Order: sequence, then C-alpha cells, then structure tokens
Amino acid sequence: MMYARMYTMDITLTEARTRLLRLADEIEKDPDTIVRVTKRGRRVLALVSARRLDALLETIEVLGDERTLRRLRRARADVAAGKAIPWEEAKSRLGLGR
Repeated sequence: MMYARMYTMDITLTEARTRLLRLADEIEKDPDTIVRVTKRGRRVLALVSARRLDALLETIEVLGDERTLRRLRRARADVAAGKAIPWEEAKSRLGLGR
C-alpha cells in the first residue's frame, strides 16, 4: 500500500516559517513525509516533496481519464484471474531480453 510508509506531521504556520529550510531538507531526505501547516488551529497548507506531488498529480490524471481507468481495472482483474505473464516472459516476447 502506498501510504504505509508516509509520515505526517502537524505544525503551526509560525513554526513552519521558522523551520522552513530544515523542513525542506527533511522532506527531501524522506519524500514520504507530509507536513500539514495550521493557522489559528485550521489546516491551511501542506508541504510535500516534488516526487509526492508528481505522483498525486499523475493519480488525479489517471482517475480523471475514464478510458485509462477502465484499462487499469481490466488489467487488475486479469492479474487477479491469473491471466498475467511473468516479466521475463514478457521481455522475451517483446525481444527486450537480448
């Protein structure tokens, strides 16, 4: 599961302002870290790694494309039904293993 390794931290806007460079270093070191920033007790923004943001945007794009989503569902059903082939065999069939 994608979220199993995520680490989330909540901090105030004042603390975020003080620690911004350190937070950037922490998030760069561990891209699965998400920092939720609050202002007067309400969440107002989040700091995420560029890698995490790219993954989220790609997920949103896939979820918004009905054709791609249908193909993904069909592929998952094929795998669950045992219709998938091993990676090495796929490479061989495509001439990529040489």
